[in-house]
Amino acid sequence: MRALPPRDPAGPTCRLAASRPGSPTASPGHGPRAPAPGPSPASPANAGRPAPMKSLPSMIQNLTWRGVILALVLGAGIYTMLPTFMAPKGENSSFFRNLLPSRSISLGLDLKGGISLTMEVDMDAALRNSARRSADTLRRAVADAKIPGITVENENSLDILVRLSDPSSRDAVEDLLKRSFYGLSVSSSTDSLMTLTLTSEEAADVRSLTGRQALETIRNRVDMFGVLEPDIRPQGEDRILIQLPGFDDPARAVDLIGRTAVLEFKLVDNGPKSAEEALRTGAPPGTEVYQEKFVDTATGAESFSPILLRKQTLMTGDSLTDARAYMGDFGDARVSIRFDGRGAREFADITDRYINRRLAIVLDGIVYSAPNIETRIPDGEAYIRGSFTMEEARMLSVVLRAGALPAPVSILEQRTVGPSLGQDSIQQGLRAGALGMALILIFLLYYYRWSGVVADLALLLNFPIVLGGLAALGATLTLPGIFGLVLTLAMAVDCNILIFERIREEVRQNRPPWAAVSSGFGRAFWTIFDANITTVLAAMVLYQFGSGPIRGFAVTLIIGIISSMFTGVFASRWVFDMAVAKLKPKRISI
Repeated sequence: MRALPPRDPAGPTCRLAASRPGSPTASPGHGPRAPAPGPSPASPANAGRPAPMKSLPSMIQNLTWRGVILALVLGAGIYTMLPTFMAPKGENSSFFRNLLPSRSISLGLDLKGGISLTMEVDMDAALRNSARRSADTLRRAVADAKIPGITVENENSLDILVRLSDPSSRDAVEDLLKRSFYGLSVSSSTDSLMTLTLTSEEAADVRSLTGRQALETIRNRVDMFGVLEPDIRPQGEDRILIQLPGFDDPARAVDLIGRTAVLEFKLVDNGPKSAEEALRTGAPPGTEVYQEKFVDTATGAESFSPILLRKQTLMTGDSLTDARAYMGDFGDARVSIRFDGRGAREFADITDRYINRRLAIVLDGIVYSAPNIETRIPDGEAYIRGSFTMEEARMLSVVLRAGALPAPVSILEQRTVGPSLGQDSIQQGLRAGALGMALILIFLLYYYRWSGVVADLALLLNFPIVLGGLAALGATLTLPGIFGLVLTLAMAVDCNILIFERIREEVRQNRPPWAAVSSGFGRAFWTIFDANITTVLAAMVLYQFGSGPIRGFAVTLIIGIISSMFTGVFASRWVFDMAVAKLKPKRISI
């Protein structure tokens, strides 16, 4: 033992000496000692040692509410997809059915089979009908204004002829046109004749309105007839695509959809010339020959007989509010019709004005009955009888309730798809999806070890979320939609790979687990967001301009991408943060 040197009262002795490894180095003067040289926390010697951490960063706090959000999204997906895969049976089926959502995923035409129709709306006929209605309105306006010497004619054309027997009435007619008829323009004019046509703006409006009204009318007819999950959409200005999955009667579909259902009330002409003479020598002015339909109730045989009617339409079915098929007292099928307030007043006025005259009920150019008006009918109720079977009466009541088509439609293309192809497609798609999913799950487990388990869970979470989203929207699953679902799996895997590779880079730099997770997710997020947002925009373009199957692919792709981002970024991050917070691992298995 050596004695310590005496303490210098003036202060510590300053010496310079070589320090032992690991010991503090003396420094001249007063002050804190410099840290001892040695391996830094980030040096290889400390690899695998977690840095001291007194509290978790704020980024992995609030795990509870993040878990609640994840549980709510997953629960909502499972809840909305249940009606697609579970049909309640037994005594309590109605109770459970009321608890479940009403919407489910339906199969498209390429998977379920059915009928596809492409129909064209006759826009020229719509313009002629508009010109005819304008002529009728102008005729009544001239009569109400008491303008003398004016005759308004329209022979089912785009031109309206205004004949002037008194030239002094021209100014009054022109003033009436300027005040009340903005959609008409004077195309030519002489001292005794004015020719009116629809303006270009009015013609464009008529075309647009006709297309929308035809689409809605067809949709109403299909919905009222009970066809499940139809796909009805416009194609251009004058064409409509109609797909009826599971419907296997093309003739019935064509009869239901293609019937114009223009209901008109016209007077039977009491002139000296009969309908047979009008067919041989020509109809008198202001009249037209129609065909009246008769059905033998015993044999069901149909027959037609000519009937001469006045051209003027006293009333149309525009104000019709209800139509019902029923059996009459003598076993004949009838259709009761009811008008709204305006229609009831018009019908009462017609039946009061033309008592003891025959009023023909014309539907799509065919006279179904022409009863004699015996008294005024004030309540706006009537019935059509005697010219159809009960099935035809039901069909007629459907199209009358759904409304009349604004113009005739014709079938351009008709296809019938069998369900066998769809079943094969479903099975092959399921096999391909199951095989691809299994290979992906195994690869992630092998390559990323325990982190691959997190990735696998994130991938599996996509299924209830995507299927639940499709069911909530009432989407139709098509064969391209199945391909879109498989494609979203690849996008979800890409999301996980980007994040895991970023985390690997942080782990190689000996960052602590919480820092590696935080930095990996943070640095990969914007790369994932940029890649997915461009895909979503492309899918939105496909949905906007594509047809049925292409739109199904776009919908599935959009929902799948949103789901993959949620599971890859939000759900995976929650699992990692939960593991770091609860298990406090020294190193991430990745």
